[in-house]
Amino acid sequence: MTPTDGPGEAAAGSGADRAVKAAARHSAGRTAAVFGCSLAAACAALAEPAVLGHCLDLLLRSDPSGTRWALYCAALTVAEVLFDAATTRLTGSVDARSAAWLRRRALGGLLRTAPHHAARHSPGEIAARLTAHATGAGTVPAAVATTATALLPPLGGLVALFLVDVWTALAFLAGLPVLALLLKTFTRASGASVGRYQQVQLAMAGRLAEALAGARTIAAAGTAEREASRILAPLPELGREGRQMWRIYGATVARTGTLMPLLLYVVLGVGGIRLAAGALGVGGLLAAVRYAGLAAGAGAVTGRLSAVVRGRAAARRTATLLDLPELPQGEREHAPGGPGTLELRGVRVERAGKVVLRDVDLRIPGGTTTAVVGRSGSGKTVLAAVAGRLTACDGGRVLLDGIPLEELTAGALRREVGHAFARPALFGESVGAAVSFGTHPEPGPDAVRAAARAAGADGFVRRLPEGYRTPLAEAPMSGGEQQRLGLARAFCHGGRLLVLDDATSSLDTVTAREVEHALAHEVPAGTRLVVTHRVATAARADLVVWLEEGGVRATGTHAELWRDPAYRSVFGSVGESVAGRPTGPGGGPGDREAVR
Repeated sequence: MTPTDGPGEAAAGSGADRAVKAAARHSAGRTAAVFGCSLAAACAALAEPAVLGHCLDLLLRSDPSGTRWALYCAALTVAEVLFDAATTRLTGSVDARSAAWLRRRALGGLLRTAPHHAARHSPGEIAARLTAHATGAGTVPAAVATTATALLPPLGGLVALFLVDVWTALAFLAGLPVLALLLKTFTRASGASVGRYQQVQLAMAGRLAEALAGARTIAAAGTAEREASRILAPLPELGREGRQMWRIYGATVARTGTLMPLLLYVVLGVGGIRLAAGALGVGGLLAAVRYAGLAAGAGAVTGRLSAVVRGRAAARRTATLLDLPELPQGEREHAPGGPGTLELRGVRVERAGKVVLRDVDLRIPGGTTTAVVGRSGSGKTVLAAVAGRLTACDGGRVLLDGIPLEELTAGALRREVGHAFARPALFGESVGAAVSFGTHPEPGPDAVRAAARAAGADGFVRRLPEGYRTPLAEAPMSGGEQQRLGLARAFCHGGRLLVLDDATSSLDTVTAREVEHALAHEVPAGTRLVVTHRVATAARADLVVWLEEGGVRATGTHAELWRDPAYRSVFGSVGESVAGRPTGPGGGPGDREAVR
């Protein structure tokens, strides 16, 4: 089982039904056309035996009207073929539209949720849910429509069989309880088997994505064979579930396929007896046999039910993304101007039932640089995410110049708050587009270059084959170079608040110092919240926030906090003495070593 199993998957059952209904409404016209054409084909199939039987009786009596009824038979046959063809064509259209709608909605839900919610699903699982499972779920609306009409010929055929001859109908009816039991057993067993099969698929997809992301580590460790074995470990279980799924389907088809011909033989025998007794004509016998064949088509509903069962199981997987909680946004389009004063009032954040930020109260003056430090797991990244509203608080509020961030629209919020990360993802057709990505209005070339210079990226970008116009795919970069472009993007963005979450961790100390100098003197004025592990960065900040176990242990300048040995230990070996001499708070040997 994967980590996504449990209450989330169980709740996806009702979410799957809602998603499928919404997808059906999206293609309501085409779905209705599928139903209409399928219904028309079923009606033609129901009318055909009666018309054919009557036509045969007329022709046997040499009645001149028999020719006209033969034309009616031909017309019904042509109509049935045409409506069946239209149903097939429209079904493909509805399947494609529904799958596309589900993918768009699922992707939108994935992008609109807080990052920590999206991170619960591995990339491999997300890919499977958005591709194969969305395709399967997209078949449900049309499958339900055709399954509903597929029941009409068997039920109508049974009613018509009673109208033609009661005794033949009773003979056929004797086998229906067995058929109903077979279909019920199939639906229940097939649903469980398909669900297990798809769950194993997700597990394998997740493991494969993990291995691809860590390909260099696997190669360096020489563990390729072990990783291949780990990825393929669920394969026997997948094989068992797949074989079980097809065994259930095959056994049901075999049993219904055996039962239906037997019922037809019984009907034919009883009909022959009634014909010999003069209670039934030749045309009536033909109609009875044809209607019995339609009634026997109830076994073919197994295939339709199987499609619905598989699609609904796939919809449960896709609905997990549809049901991700959306990060609430406000309606305020513009925030009043201000220096960028950031306030956190009683902020509390929980993850998986554990409090990761508790009762955080901070006031960061506008235009200042604040360093956030603490040991791993102290809540630094969560604080940065809350400050820039990449995630919502479970308690308390975050305000920018007195305006609660939750009151701003997404557009207004992103105009005011910029972000840079330790491992930035770059988007855009070129390097220049990656720097200006997400900036509105679109900055000019000079602004892009100025942001790149401030981030220490201009030099290596100019050395690329086409400079800033070099396609990203043709610009292989180190982790430090990617981080510089991420910083350049944040600098280009501007705004009143700039949140840097360990965004200089991959830079050498000289480049990091140059970036910090540019941040202080070249980047447009604003408030800077910097998550860092560097003692030099903390030393140059106006204020330091020291986190410990999700709470604020202390705030102050670096020089003030440096007097506390526990604070110095946060920086590990960087804070140790150099050549036997203790480090200084802002310019001692330890600090010089950190920026050398």
